[in-house]
Amino acid sequence: MDTTRNRTGLGRVVVGVDGSPSARAALTWAAREAVLRGSGLCVVHATDTSALYLSEAEGDRIQRAGLELLDTAAATVAALHPELTVVTELDTGTAPRALRAAAALSGTIVVGHRGLGGFSSLLLGSVGLELAAGATTPVVVVREAAEPPEAGAVLAAVRDADDLGCARAAAREALLRKVPLRLLHVWGTIPAGGVRALLPGGPEEAAHAHVRALSEVTERLREEFPELGLDADGEKDHSVAGALVEASRHADLLVTGGRRAPGYLGPTLGRTTLGLLQHAHCPVQLIPRQGAGHGSTA
Repeated sequence: MDTTRNRTGLGRVVVGVDGSPSARAALTWAAREAVLRGSGLCVVHATDTSALYLSEAEGDRIQRAGLELLDTAAATVAALHPELTVVTELDTGTAPRALRAAAALSGTIVVGHRGLGGFSSLLLGSVGLELAAGATTPVVVVREAAEPPEAGAVLAAVRDADDLGCARAAAREALLRKVPLRLLHVWGTIPAGGVRALLPGGPEEAAHAHVRALSEVTERLREEFPELGLDADGEKDHSVAGALVEASRHADLLVTGGRRAPGYLGPTLGRTTLGLLQHAHCPVQLIPRQGAGHGSTA
């Protein structure tokens, strides 16, 4: 089996574990995703000790603990999905670097909402935040839940025609699950640029522009995925992130494109994207902003 690409056109699944409840939820989700994709699962634990001066005994202790954690994770997956091929990797670097290396150019990285190193007051752990902000391959953030809801639908957030790549990824995820795809386009009551950013034609012309943006993506998906059940909705709300978070109550997975506000340097997340990662009621898959069709930062 090709460990990078598989029959679905989606990359292999890579999940990070650190022993936290959030990471255990991510492991369970990632294993199921790998089964759906027909790919193997790569389980990664990073010790973040490469820059530390450790005694030989301390280094051995940390390595043994990491290997035991990986063995436990592999056993957990084997009990759930005996047919799934699992590979484990112990890395001495940081978690984001180790996960990116394991995912290579086309893998999907899965992490928990918050690991052992995060403060309980944080809404999103530092590893998830760094991976999402600098994503070069898809990243899924999973929040732990005793019984995750199975709503039977995949939700894709579509801002404009440049989100076609994001919508395609969502369509493939919906086909894997044999569930419908819902495209949702939400625009704020006041645009990001303020009142002056309104189109010359006023609110009516602005509404038509939003409808056109959603229609373009919807029509392309209907052509490319004729077997897919597809619904498309547009709505206006005072909070784009709030409307999408509310919609996520009725989704198994929320797929969104990575965008940031113009003018920022370095890896950053836009307010809407960050709000979804912090508050969505289902796992969030972030499609990287780099590349044609994945959205623009400008």
